[in-house]
Formats: sequence, C-alpha cells, structure tokens
Amino acid sequence: MKKLFSLTICLLVFAGIIRAQDNVIDEVIWVVGDDPILRSEVEALRLEMQFYNQRITGDPYCYIPEQLAIQKLYLHQAKLDSVSVPENQVFQMVESQLNHQINMVGSREKLEEYRGKSVNAIREEMRQSVRERAMIETVQQSLVKNLKVTPAEIRTFYNRIPKDSLPFIPATVEVEIVTQEPEIALEEIDDIKRRLREFTELANSGQREFSTLARLYSEDVESAKNGGELGFTGRATLVPEFAAAAFELNDPSKISRIVETEYGYHIIQLVEKRGDRINVRHILLKPKVSPAELQATTVRMDSIRNEIVEGKFTFEDAATYISHDKNTRNNKGLMVNQNSQNYTERTGTSRFEMEELPPEIGKVVYNMKVGDISQPFTMVNSSQKEVVAMVRLKSRTEGHKASLSDDYQALKAMVEEEKQEQILQEWLTNKIKDTYVRINDNWKNCDFQLKGWLSE
Repeated sequence: MKKLFSLTICLLVFAGIIRAQDNVIDEVIWVVGDDPILRSEVEALRLEMQFYNQRITGDPYCYIPEQLAIQKLYLHQAKLDSVSVPENQVFQMVESQLNHQINMVGSREKLEEYRGKSVNAIREEMRQSVRERAMIETVQQSLVKNLKVTPAEIRTFYNRIPKDSLPFIPATVEVEIVTQEPEIALEEIDDIKRRLREFTELANSGQREFSTLARLYSEDVESAKNGGELGFTGRATLVPEFAAAAFELNDPSKISRIVETEYGYHIIQLVEKRGDRINVRHILLKPKVSPAELQATTVRMDSIRNEIVEGKFTFEDAATYISHDKNTRNNKGLMVNQNSQNYTERTGTSRFEMEELPPEIGKVVYNMKVGDISQPFTMVNSSQKEVVAMVRLKSRTEGHKASLSDDYQALKAMVEEEKQEQILQEWLTNKIKDTYVRINDNWKNCDFQLKGWLSE
C-alpha cells in the first residue's frame, strides 16, 4: 500500500503551499466530478516537489495531474462516507509538518522568507491540506481493513519469487539494558536555578527578550532555534510537570516558576492558548554530572556486573530492581524498537537492525556474542541525560535471504502490502468508471498509471 499512499500524501504535504499561488497563466486542464485541476496547481506543485527533492515518476505534467485526480476521488468518497477528522488531530499533524519544513530550510525565518508570509499564516494554509490527508488515509484504511492473508497465499508468493530475487532480511539483535544515573551535586542544581532566576529578572525588567535568552542559553537545541517556542500542542504530549506549569499561565508577560522535569530545569513563557492547545516558549538548563560522580557510578555499575557474572542475581533482576531506565524496567531490561521499518515487525518489536540502535549501544553490541554482558559505558538516554549503562546481547539473527521457515511474518507483511495495493488499484479503476472525468486535449498524451481516464 506504500505506493498508493504516496501518490496522494507526497502531494498533500505541499497542497497548502500551492493554494494561494497565482503566478502562472491559468487554465483548467482536468475536471474530476465537479472539481477542476488547474495548470497553476500543477506548476506550483512541481516547483515545490523539486525544491524539497521529492521524486517525480516520469513526466511531471502527466504524473502530478493524475495524482491530484486520485486525491479528488478519495476525497469524494470521504464526503460520501461522512469522514471527519478531530480538530486536535489536525493541530498535531500541522505542527509536525510545519516543524519538518522548518528543519528542512533551517529556521522559521528562512521558511517565512521563502514563503513570503508568517509562520502563523503558513500554519493556517496547511490546515485544509492536512485535514484532507487524514480523510484520504481513513478512506484507504477502510478499503483494506478486512484484508486477510492465508498460509497458502504466503507459500504461493514465496514460490513465485525467483530464488536469486528473494528479499534480503537484515541482521537484527535483541538487547537488554541496565542504567544508573549519577547523582547531581546540590551546588550544580543551585547554580542552574540561580541562572534561571536571572533570566526571569532580565525578561521581566525588559532588559532582554525571553526569546533572545532562549536562543542564547537554552539547552533544548531544536526549540532554541525558534526562540524557545514549541508550537501548538496538547497537554498529553508534554511531560506532566511541564504541562501543569504551562497550562497555569494566562498572561504572556508573566514567566513561570522554575519547573523540574526528567530533562532538567525550565522556565516557561506563554505565547498563545487556543482551547485545549497551547504554544509556549521555554528555556531549559541541564545539570552537569561531575567527573568524580560519573567515575563513582561506573565503579558501582562494574560491581553490579561482577555480581551478575558470579551468579548472585540475574541481569533481568538487575534491570527490574536496580536500573534507572524507565522504558525497560517493567520489561526485564529488554529494549523495544518503536520505530522499526522492517517487514517482520513494524512497531513495538524487540528486534533492532544495528543502525536502529542508539549509537553508543550499537558500537558496544557490534562485536558481542549472544549472552555477553558489556563493560559499563556512558551514554545519553532518551531524556538527554548522561548515564552509565551496560547491556546484554539476548539474541542475534544474521542477515540472510528470506526463507519460508524463518521469515514467515516478514513474507506475510509483503503479501499484505501487495494485496492492499491491488485492492486500492481496483477500487480506483471502478471509481473512475463512475466519475465524470474530462482532460484537456493538450494533457492527454500520457502513459497514465491507472486505466480509464480516457474512456470518454
């Protein structure tokens, strides 16, 4: 289903950008149902895709209009099905997409310069295209929701692939982890709080803008680029302590109390509230671990390792009762890969390809044998804190050509994807038959992906 999703979504990413552009002499080149497709839309979208290095298959003046037409077919079905998208979901998707574009061009200022309008105006333009994207995904998912794959279909799929063309299944590992956080000296915490109080006084007195202080001093690198601004978000997406302080704010001229979270210490300034969504700026300072305490924690971890090797308790016991890693304590230390892109397990698997592991862990695991326990090493955890860790290699599966006996789930996922693609292709072909389509004579000479556009 990846192909057909991309046919619409890669265009919808830019749809909000092209709506208001009118610097191309216009004409109606396609009509799908009651909806026209304009030459200016195609040209503006071509330029945007080129700018963002999006791949265009074949002639852009054939490819882009057809994908816009496919988009309209799905949206028409969404209206028939009364598909709606919750407003909070639209907010989240807009902010994610906007942040992605800011990261691509380098800064909010560069994006505003390139687009010729403020970030707030860009955000409002995106809302409709993001809503349409979610509606299309809902329609596609409803069309394939009842898909089932039988073992016979998986065997047939496997047998029809030439043996020298079988997909390669990358090497994967399962890793267990124990971490210890070094203690932070009280003097270090006091110094951080003193600095944050100074920032608050500078901002309250008007001597410095909060956003300037954030750019200069905040240790949240990404938000610091935007003057500490996080963009609109809901309470559930923020850590509880931060959310409680942020949602207490009602006056943009006031600055919050100092807030401690797992990431460090913050002060927060309100930018704007919209119902249950909030946009704030913050300055984050992280306490630094002293070399002496880091060394002491490493020695303590080495003693724990020795006791595990001597059989006094197991690695799993250490992970459950001693480890500071909140993501794995309840899983006996087993790390979970939430971002897997392999066929065997899409998300929530315990298997990692080597490049999916955090760099410090991947470097240690690379030469380990199954059952080995590493020496203690330092790393930065998911809360961006420096910790001392040790890992145990639970299993390793070497890279290999797919086999029916060892890679059944991976092959099943491939068959599911192929069948999803077929279902959507068939649905689109039938939808075209029931939809009025007119294409300008000058735009007909194309090798379209779908048949039936020119059946008139």
